[in-house]
Formats: sequence, structure tokens, C-alpha cells
Amino acid sequence: MTQADDRAIPTLPCRSVGVTTEFYRRLGFEGGAHEFNREYAIFTRGAIELHFFTHRELVPAHSSAGCYIRVRDVQDLYEACSASGLPGTGLPRLDRLEDKPWGLREFAVVDPDGNLLRIGQVIPR
Repeated sequence: MTQADDRAIPTLPCRSVGVTTEFYRRLGFEGGAHEFNREYAIFTRGAIELHFFTHRELVPAHSSAGCYIRVRDVQDLYEACSASGLPGTGLPRLDRLEDKPWGLREFAVVDPDGNLLRIGQVIPR
């Protein structure tokens, strides 16, 4: 493995692998329950990889779990997420794509378990 292959993979809580699978497939991810542990799931979309573990006592409104995903083409991923029909408020939801003052163009997805995924790209100067 070379340094270019090094990466971090978020591991997030979910109450149900089945519900999580339905949600992330709506967003264009592939994957689902792990063949050796049905209480664990792995999803990929291009180079993005997310892992989920079952946490049945999770209270989505109180969750502070999340991650930041930096991509090369945030517009493309935003359009794919927008096509899923997620509302703009509540759980789950899709926040709008915006240019931020800190130099990133980003949006957020909050899944049914309250996991916050901020997704963005660096705005070229």
C-alpha cells in the first residue's frame, strides 16, 4: 500500500442496516450489510466509502455523529442527492449547496439516524 492509498473511512451508527441501505442506495451508493456481520454495512459511491454499525438505542435527534467528505465535483453529487427527493428540513434532509466564506462549496445530508455528512470541494481561486 502506498501513501496515495491511505485514507480514513468514517464508521457511523445506524438503528437498522436495512433502513440505512435503502436510504444510501437512494443517494446512489452501492453496498449493504456485510456478508459476515449483518449488523454492519459498507457503502461506496466512486471513491467515497462509508461504514455503519448497528446501534439500536440511537436517538437520531441527539446524534452528534458525522463526517466531512471532500470531492472533486460537488455539483454532480449534489444533483444526485437532490434527485432523491429529500426534504430541506427534519430528518432525513438535504441542505442546499452553497459557497462558504472559508473557501469551500458544500452541502449537507442528514440521514434518518441523524448522521451529518458535509460534502464539499475547494473553490478554485
